[in-house]
Amino acid sequence: MALALVAAPVALPAAAQDLPVLTVYTYDSFTAEWGPGPLVETAFEATCGCDLQFVAAGDGAELLSRLRLEGEQTEADIVLGLDTNLMAAAAETGLFTNHALGERDYDLPVVWDDPMFVPYDWGYFAFVYDKTRLPEPPASFEALAASDISIVIQDPRASTPGLGLLLWVKAAYPDRAAEIWEALADNILTVTPGWTEAYALFTEGEADMVLSYTTSPAYHLIAEGDDSKAAASFTEGHYLQVEVAARLASTDEPDLADRFLAFMVSEEFQKVIPETNWMYPAVTPPGGLPAGFDTLITPERALIYPAGEAALIRDEALAEWQTALSR
Repeated sequence: MALALVAAPVALPAAAQDLPVLTVYTYDSFTAEWGPGPLVETAFEATCGCDLQFVAAGDGAELLSRLRLEGEQTEADIVLGLDTNLMAAAAETGLFTNHALGERDYDLPVVWDDPMFVPYDWGYFAFVYDKTRLPEPPASFEALAASDISIVIQDPRASTPGLGLLLWVKAAYPDRAAEIWEALADNILTVTPGWTEAYALFTEGEADMVLSYTTSPAYHLIAEGDDSKAAASFTEGHYLQVEVAARLASTDEPDLADRFLAFMVSEEFQKVIPETNWMYPAVTPPGGLPAGFDTLITPERALIYPAGEAALIRDEALAEWQTALSR
Protein backbone atom coordinates (compact mmCIF):
# COMPACT_ATOMS: atom_id res chain seq x y z
CA MET A 1 0.00 0.00 0.00
CA ALA A 2 1.31 3.46 -0.84
CA LEU A 3 2.11 5.74 2.05
CA ALA A 4 0.12 8.94 2.17
CA LEU A 5 2.42 11.94 2.51
CA VAL A 6 0.87 14.80 4.44
CA ALA A 7 2.62 18.15 4.25
CA ALA A 8 2.99 19.76 7.63
CA PRO A 9 1.50 23.27 7.70
CA VAL A 10 4.09 26.01 7.62
CA ALA A 11 3.61 28.37 10.53
CA LEU A 12 4.00 32.00 9.62
CA PRO A 13 5.49 34.32 12.21
CA ALA A 14 2.76 35.87 14.31
CA ALA A 15 3.87 39.35 13.25
CA ALA A 16 3.34 38.52 9.57
CA GLN A 17 -0.18 37.28 10.27
CA ASP A 18 -1.36 39.92 12.72
CA LEU A 19 -0.02 43.25 11.46
CA PRO A 20 -2.78 45.63 10.38
CA VAL A 21 -2.35 46.94 6.85
CA LEU A 22 -2.63 50.62 6.00
CA THR A 23 -3.03 51.24 2.26
CA VAL A 24 -2.08 54.67 0.91
CA TYR A 25 -2.83 55.64 -2.69
CA THR A 26 -0.34 58.17 -3.99
CA TYR A 27 1.35 59.36 -7.20
CA ASP A 28 4.12 57.55 -9.01
CA SER A 29 7.07 59.76 -8.07
CA PHE A 30 6.25 59.54 -4.36
CA THR A 31 6.77 55.78 -4.40
CA ALA A 32 9.90 55.84 -6.59
CA GLU A 33 13.13 54.60 -5.00
CA TRP A 34 14.37 58.19 -4.99
CA GLY A 35 11.06 59.57 -3.69
CA PRO A 36 9.83 59.98 -0.09
CA GLY A 37 7.90 56.69 -0.03
CA PRO A 38 10.63 54.23 0.97
CA LEU A 39 11.94 56.43 3.80
CA VAL A 40 8.44 57.23 5.03
CA GLU A 41 7.47 53.56 5.00
CA THR A 42 10.50 52.53 7.04
CA ALA A 43 10.05 55.33 9.59
CA PHE A 44 6.31 54.82 10.11
CA GLU A 45 6.50 51.04 10.33
CA ALA A 46 9.14 51.40 13.04
CA THR A 47 6.53 53.01 15.28
CA CYS A 48 3.09 51.83 14.12
CA GLY A 49 3.23 48.05 14.43
CA CYS A 50 1.64 47.88 11.00
CA ASP A 51 2.31 47.15 7.36
CA LEU A 52 2.27 50.42 5.40
CA GLN A 53 1.61 49.80 1.73
CA PHE A 54 1.90 52.55 -0.88
CA VAL A 55 -0.03 52.03 -4.12
CA ALA A 56 1.09 54.17 -7.08
CA ALA A 57 -1.90 55.34 -9.09
CA GLY A 58 -0.53 57.68 -11.75
CA ASP A 59 -0.43 61.42 -11.16
CA GLY A 60 -2.49 63.48 -8.74
CA ALA A 61 -5.65 63.92 -10.79
CA GLU A 62 -5.58 60.24 -11.69
CA LEU A 63 -5.83 59.42 -7.99
CA LEU A 64 -9.20 61.12 -7.81
CA SER A 65 -10.41 59.45 -11.00
CA ARG A 66 -9.48 56.02 -9.65
CA LEU A 67 -11.30 56.69 -6.39
CA ARG A 68 -14.44 57.75 -8.21
CA LEU A 69 -14.38 54.45 -10.10
CA GLU A 70 -13.76 52.35 -7.00
CA GLY A 71 -16.16 54.23 -4.76
CA GLU A 72 -16.74 52.83 -1.29
CA GLN A 73 -15.18 49.54 -2.40
CA THR A 74 -11.74 51.12 -2.63
CA GLU A 75 -8.92 49.42 -0.74
CA ALA A 76 -7.39 52.80 0.07
CA ASP A 77 -7.34 53.97 3.66
CA ILE A 78 -5.63 57.25 2.80
CA VAL A 79 -5.05 59.21 -0.40
CA LEU A 80 -1.86 61.28 -0.47
CA GLY A 81 -1.21 63.53 -3.45
CA LEU A 82 -4.30 65.61 -4.10
CA ASP A 83 -3.92 69.38 -3.96
CA THR A 84 -5.83 72.59 -3.36
CA ASN A 85 -7.21 72.56 -6.90
CA LEU A 86 -8.76 69.10 -6.40
CA MET A 87 -9.93 69.37 -2.79
CA ALA A 88 -13.45 70.59 -3.54
CA ALA A 89 -14.03 67.90 -6.17
CA ALA A 90 -12.65 65.27 -3.79
CA ALA A 91 -14.89 66.41 -0.94
CA GLU A 92 -17.94 66.29 -3.22
CA THR A 93 -17.45 62.57 -3.82
CA GLY A 94 -18.48 61.89 -0.22
CA LEU A 95 -15.67 59.33 0.02
CA PHE A 96 -13.54 61.26 2.52
CA THR A 97 -14.03 62.07 6.17
CA ASN A 98 -12.62 64.61 8.62
CA HIS A 99 -9.33 63.90 10.33
CA ALA A 100 -8.79 63.90 14.09
CA LEU A 101 -5.63 66.01 14.24
CA GLY A 102 -7.15 69.16 15.66
CA GLU A 103 -5.57 72.54 15.01
CA ARG A 104 -1.97 72.55 13.79
CA ASP A 105 0.57 75.24 12.98
CA TYR A 106 1.81 75.02 9.40
CA ASP A 107 4.53 76.94 7.59
CA LEU A 108 2.41 77.71 4.53
CA PRO A 109 1.95 80.95 2.58
CA VAL A 110 -1.80 80.65 3.26
CA VAL A 111 -3.88 80.12 6.39
CA TRP A 112 -4.88 76.45 6.75
CA ASP A 113 -7.89 75.28 8.77
CA ASP A 114 -9.46 72.58 6.58
CA PRO A 115 -11.02 69.81 8.72
CA MET A 116 -10.67 67.08 6.06
CA PHE A 117 -7.41 67.59 4.15
CA VAL A 118 -3.98 67.68 5.79
CA PRO A 119 -1.15 69.51 3.98
CA TYR A 120 2.27 67.89 3.75
CA ASP A 121 4.21 70.08 1.30
CA TRP A 122 3.88 73.07 -1.00
CA GLY A 123 5.58 74.88 -3.86
CA TYR A 124 5.16 77.28 -6.76
CA PHE A 125 4.76 76.15 -10.34
CA ALA A 126 7.44 77.40 -12.70
CA PHE A 127 9.11 76.67 -16.02
CA VAL A 128 12.54 75.15 -15.45
CA TYR A 129 15.34 75.65 -17.97
CA ASP A 130 19.04 74.92 -18.50
CA LYS A 131 21.12 78.08 -18.21
CA THR A 132 23.77 76.71 -20.58
CA ARG A 133 21.20 76.21 -23.35
CA LEU A 134 18.88 79.14 -22.64
CA PRO A 135 20.90 82.06 -21.21
CA GLU A 136 17.99 84.52 -21.48
CA PRO A 137 14.75 82.85 -20.37
CA PRO A 138 11.38 84.51 -20.89
CA ALA A 139 10.06 86.52 -17.95
CA SER A 140 6.35 86.21 -18.68
CA PHE A 141 3.81 84.05 -20.50
CA GLU A 142 3.61 86.67 -23.23
CA ALA A 143 7.38 86.65 -23.72
CA LEU A 144 7.35 82.85 -23.85
CA ALA A 145 4.56 82.86 -26.42
CA ALA A 146 6.43 85.38 -28.57
CA SER A 147 9.55 83.19 -28.62
CA ASP A 148 10.43 79.96 -30.41
CA ILE A 149 11.23 78.24 -27.10
CA SER A 150 9.87 74.69 -26.85
CA ILE A 151 8.12 73.57 -23.66
CA VAL A 152 6.79 70.31 -22.24
CA ILE A 153 3.67 70.43 -20.08
CA GLN A 154 1.42 67.90 -18.37
CA ASP A 155 -2.16 66.92 -19.14
CA PRO A 156 -4.48 68.84 -16.77
CA ARG A 157 -7.00 65.99 -16.85
CA ALA A 158 -4.49 63.61 -15.24
CA SER A 159 -1.81 65.74 -13.61
CA THR A 160 -1.93 68.27 -10.78
CA PRO A 161 0.88 70.38 -12.32
CA GLY A 162 -1.03 70.35 -15.61
CA LEU A 163 -4.18 71.58 -13.88
CA GLY A 164 -2.10 74.07 -11.93
CA LEU A 165 -0.81 75.56 -15.17
CA LEU A 166 -4.36 76.11 -16.43
CA LEU A 167 -5.27 77.95 -13.25
CA TRP A 168 -1.98 79.85 -13.28
CA VAL A 169 -2.76 81.24 -16.74
CA LYS A 170 -6.37 81.94 -15.72
CA ALA A 171 -5.32 83.74 -12.53
CA ALA A 172 -2.71 85.80 -14.38
CA TYR A 173 -5.00 86.65 -17.32
CA PRO A 174 -8.64 86.30 -16.18
CA ASP A 175 -10.06 87.76 -19.40
CA ARG A 176 -7.28 86.79 -21.81
CA ALA A 177 -6.53 83.17 -20.92
CA ALA A 178 -7.86 81.82 -24.24
CA GLU A 179 -5.71 84.32 -26.13
CA ILE A 180 -2.61 83.36 -24.13
CA TRP A 181 -3.17 79.66 -24.85
CA GLU A 182 -3.59 80.31 -28.57
CA ALA A 183 -0.26 82.14 -28.55
CA LEU A 184 1.44 79.38 -26.54
CA ALA A 185 0.15 76.49 -28.62
CA ASP A 186 3.07 76.40 -31.05
CA ASN A 187 5.57 76.41 -28.17
CA ILE A 188 4.23 73.15 -26.77
CA LEU A 189 6.38 70.24 -27.91
CA THR A 190 4.16 67.65 -26.26
CA VAL A 191 1.71 67.07 -23.42
CA THR A 192 2.60 64.17 -21.12
CA PRO A 193 0.32 62.25 -18.73
CA GLY A 194 2.35 63.24 -15.68
CA TRP A 195 5.29 65.17 -14.26
CA THR A 196 7.82 62.30 -14.41
CA GLU A 197 7.52 61.83 -18.17
CA ALA A 198 7.69 65.58 -18.84
CA TYR A 199 10.76 66.16 -16.70
CA ALA A 200 12.55 63.23 -18.30
CA LEU A 201 12.04 64.75 -21.76
CA PHE A 202 13.50 68.02 -20.52
CA THR A 203 16.59 66.45 -18.90
CA GLU A 204 17.15 64.42 -22.08
CA GLY A 205 17.35 67.68 -24.02
CA GLU A 206 14.11 67.24 -25.97
CA ALA A 207 12.66 70.59 -24.88
CA ASP A 208 13.99 73.97 -23.79
CA MET A 209 11.74 74.28 -20.72
CA VAL A 210 9.45 72.07 -18.64
CA LEU A 211 6.55 72.85 -16.36
CA SER A 212 7.73 72.00 -12.85
CA TYR A 213 8.40 73.93 -9.64
CA THR A 214 10.62 76.75 -8.40
CA THR A 215 12.17 74.12 -6.11
CA SER A 216 13.19 71.69 -8.87
CA PRO A 217 16.64 73.25 -9.43
CA ALA A 218 17.49 72.35 -5.82
CA TYR A 219 17.54 68.68 -6.84
CA HIS A 220 20.16 69.25 -9.50
CA LEU A 221 22.24 71.45 -7.19
CA ILE A 222 22.10 69.24 -4.08
CA ALA A 223 21.87 65.73 -5.53
CA GLU A 224 23.96 66.21 -8.67
CA GLY A 225 26.20 69.18 -7.90
CA ASP A 226 24.79 70.81 -11.03
CA ASP A 227 23.94 74.52 -10.89
CA SER A 228 22.92 74.79 -14.54
CA LYS A 229 19.16 74.44 -13.94
CA ALA A 230 16.97 77.34 -12.87
CA ALA A 231 13.33 78.37 -12.70
CA ALA A 232 12.25 81.33 -14.80
CA SER A 233 10.73 84.15 -12.76
CA PHE A 234 7.49 85.41 -14.31
CA THR A 235 6.31 88.96 -13.74
CA GLU A 236 2.67 87.82 -13.59
CA GLY A 237 3.48 85.84 -10.45
CA HIS A 238 3.51 82.09 -9.80
CA TYR A 239 0.69 79.77 -8.87
CA LEU A 240 0.87 78.16 -5.43
CA GLN A 241 0.23 74.44 -4.92
CA VAL A 242 -0.35 72.84 -1.54
CA GLU A 243 -0.34 69.03 -1.62
CA VAL A 244 -2.64 67.23 0.80
CA ALA A 245 -3.71 63.86 2.15
CA ALA A 246 -7.00 62.66 3.64
CA ARG A 247 -8.50 59.46 4.98
CA LEU A 248 -11.32 57.54 3.38
CA ALA A 249 -14.62 57.24 5.22
CA SER A 250 -14.66 53.54 4.30
CA THR A 251 -11.33 52.72 5.96
CA ASP A 252 -11.39 49.80 8.38
CA GLU A 253 -8.34 51.28 10.13
CA PRO A 254 -9.54 54.77 11.13
CA ASP A 255 -7.25 55.10 14.18
CA LEU A 256 -4.21 53.93 12.23
CA ALA A 257 -5.10 56.28 9.38
CA ASP A 258 -5.21 59.23 11.78
CA ARG A 259 -1.90 58.11 13.27
CA PHE A 260 -0.39 58.26 9.79
CA LEU A 261 -1.80 61.74 9.14
CA ALA A 262 -0.33 62.92 12.44
CA PHE A 263 2.99 61.29 11.51
CA MET A 264 2.83 63.03 8.14
CA VAL A 265 3.16 66.46 9.77
CA SER A 266 5.79 65.30 12.26
CA GLU A 267 9.49 66.13 12.02
CA GLU A 268 10.31 62.55 10.99
CA PHE A 269 8.20 62.83 7.83
CA GLN A 270 8.67 66.52 7.10
CA LYS A 271 12.47 66.41 7.15
CA VAL A 272 12.35 63.90 4.28
CA ILE A 273 10.33 66.13 1.94
CA PRO A 274 12.88 68.76 0.79
CA GLU A 275 15.45 66.28 -0.56
CA THR A 276 13.12 63.55 -1.87
CA ASN A 277 9.95 65.28 -3.05
CA TRP A 278 11.89 68.51 -3.67
CA MET A 279 9.16 70.74 -2.29
CA TYR A 280 8.84 72.97 0.76
CA PRO A 281 7.68 71.04 3.85
CA ALA A 282 4.36 72.02 5.40
CA VAL A 283 6.13 72.21 8.76
CA THR A 284 9.74 73.37 8.59
CA PRO A 285 12.01 70.94 10.49
CA PRO A 286 13.98 72.39 13.44
CA GLY A 287 17.17 72.20 11.38
CA GLY A 288 15.65 74.38 8.67
CA LEU A 289 15.83 73.78 4.92
CA PRO A 290 18.85 72.16 3.25
CA ALA A 291 21.62 74.36 1.90
CA GLY A 292 20.76 75.16 -1.70
CA PHE A 293 17.14 76.06 -1.08
CA ASP A 294 18.32 79.59 -0.37
CA THR A 295 19.33 79.91 -4.04
CA LEU A 296 15.79 79.42 -5.35
CA ILE A 297 13.70 82.22 -6.78
CA THR A 298 10.98 83.70 -4.59
CA PRO A 299 7.91 84.81 -6.57
CA GLU A 300 7.04 88.45 -6.13
CA ARG A 301 3.37 87.57 -6.37
CA ALA A 302 1.64 84.38 -5.25
CA LEU A 303 -1.42 83.32 -7.23
CA ILE A 304 -4.01 80.84 -5.92
CA TYR A 305 -7.72 80.22 -6.15
CA PRO A 306 -9.61 79.02 -3.07
CA ALA A 307 -10.51 75.33 -3.40
CA GLY A 308 -14.17 75.95 -4.22
CA GLU A 309 -13.39 78.65 -6.77
CA ALA A 310 -10.75 76.49 -8.47
CA ALA A 311 -13.36 73.78 -8.98
CA LEU A 312 -15.75 76.26 -10.61
CA ILE A 313 -13.10 77.71 -12.92
CA ARG A 314 -11.60 74.36 -13.96
CA ASP A 315 -14.05 73.47 -16.76
CA GLU A 316 -13.82 76.85 -18.45
CA ALA A 317 -10.02 76.85 -18.22
CA LEU A 318 -9.85 73.30 -19.59
CA ALA A 319 -12.11 74.19 -22.53
CA GLU A 320 -9.90 77.17 -23.42
CA TRP A 321 -6.82 74.96 -23.32
CA GLN A 322 -8.37 72.21 -25.43
CA THR A 323 -9.66 74.67 -28.04
CA ALA A 324 -6.26 76.33 -28.41
CA LEU A 325 -4.38 73.05 -28.77
CA SER A 326 -6.86 71.56 -31.27
CA ARG A 327 -6.36 74.28 -33.85
